[in-house]
Amino acid sequence: MPVSAPTVLPPVTDPSTAWLVVDDIALRYGKRTILEHLSFALPQGGIACLLGPSGCGKTTALRAIAGFEPISDGAIRLAGQVLSAPGQITPPEKRRIGMVFQDYALFPHLTVAQNVGFGLRGRAGADQRVAEMLDTVGLAHAAQRFPHELSGGQQQRVALARALAPQPSILLLDEPFSNLDVALRERLAGEVRDILKATNTTAVLVTHDQHEAFAMADVIGVMADGHLQQWDTAYGLYHQPANRRVANFVGQGAFVPAVVVDEHHLRLDVGQSTGDQTVFATDDVMTHAPGTRVDVLMRPDDVVHDDASPVKARVLHKAFKGAEFLYTLALSDGTEVLSAIPSHHDHAIGEAIGIRLDLSHVVAFAHVAE
Repeated sequence: MPVSAPTVLPPVTDPSTAWLVVDDIALRYGKRTILEHLSFALPQGGIACLLGPSGCGKTTALRAIAGFEPISDGAIRLAGQVLSAPGQITPPEKRRIGMVFQDYALFPHLTVAQNVGFGLRGRAGADQRVAEMLDTVGLAHAAQRFPHELSGGQQQRVALARALAPQPSILLLDEPFSNLDVALRERLAGEVRDILKATNTTAVLVTHDQHEAFAMADVIGVMADGHLQQWDTAYGLYHQPANRRVANFVGQGAFVPAVVVDEHHLRLDVGQSTGDQTVFATDDVMTHAPGTRVDVLMRPDDVVHDDASPVKARVLHKAFKGAEFLYTLALSDGTEVLSAIPSHHDHAIGEAIGIRLDLSHVVAFAHVAE
């Protein structure tokens, strides 16, 4: 099944035009606040992901959208209808919401076709709809098999077909790929994305895995401590993180101290043996005043292997990634950076290698003393 390229949807500037609106909601258990000031909007056919570590509130947000949790403030609207508000909650079974769970929740005594048709019992045309959905997820050949006869990836596609069969207004996916191995996880995320796009299904995924989020979502909300840190495309999160928490959680990188020279230049210690500091020019406009100490985010692709460079770094660690090594390098002053280097450059631990910095795009935050 082909994997489509990510579709970058424009932000929803007018929530009244959005299909799903989560409007400044909070969720509290007594004095404990789980979610606070959570807001986002999603157009019809859009795929969103709430991304964050365990305990950040992403699953609670999904459960609130599903109607399993009452909210303390704000409102949740779907297709213009208020589903949740303080003291008001539409029951889950009346929301026309589909759910795909982490453990698939398939009925072991029912065939694949019977599982997919479970929510269609008594409806006219149910058999035809089941056949359509099995064809959509590429499992028409497995209609009469039982779940235990399928692979994990196939079981997940059955769960998806079952959730889509009643034509829900929105589909919610709760860590749907966590039981699968890493390679299958990313491939299946791409396949599920294609299916959702083909059926014009609006969906919200929650996961702690950024690779799943990148493979599947149009827009991603990074969460921490019950707050939405940034709502953006994968590209925006990686290259323009809103704060340190997003920068640390999305992708890999290291912070290197620097001083702003002017709006287009900054000076940082690149660890040369002479101790000289080098000024780097950038097309980006510095938002910090000249003389301000900042920490510059350096991604592994910003630190380029270059044997001819006078700047040397010592290899501290390396991780083989197949096409590349991810090296942890120490500059002469002890500053550590990461570098992604093609794997035919197999350097030994302790070896000094030449590097240069490609700071075509600068992300800098106010300096934090160690």
